[in-house]
Amino acid sequence: MKILIINGPNLNLLGKRDKNHYGDFSLEVLENKITSKFPQHSFTFYQSNIEGELIDKIQSSGDNYNALIINPGGYAHSSVAIRDALADSGIPKIEVHLSHLAKREEFRQNLITATGCDGYISGFKENGYFAAVYLLEMQNQVK
Repeated sequence: MKILIINGPNLNLLGKRDKNHYGDFSLEVLENKITSKFPQHSFTFYQSNIEGELIDKIQSSGDNYNALIINPGGYAHSSVAIRDALADSGIPKIEVHLSHLAKREEFRQNLITATGCDGYISGFKENGYFAAVYLLEMQNQVK
């Protein structure tokens, strides 16, 4: 399976941000863990702090990938445009958040972008990405 993993704003700062919420690893370490854990799949990793670039990548995903995992960062709570791109992508997709959003600030409780995905995972740090890959594998076997 070809899987695109998109990470949004501030995720380039993993390992430097609040480690209680986001873990003690860099984005590069996370990418290496995913690739090592699932050698049977082909992964493309993309990170941007710019909303329009994330939308462009999502819009082109259906032509090049079998599935999508996205951590939209703070855009999860504010971007109707990213939500609409996800809804129109035509491939299975799962939203992942490193921190446990239900235990955080009230404004983080509204997940606009998650409504454009097949489901979302929150609170399991890097294990959320692993779970997303497992779920996409299972979904792919059902078809």
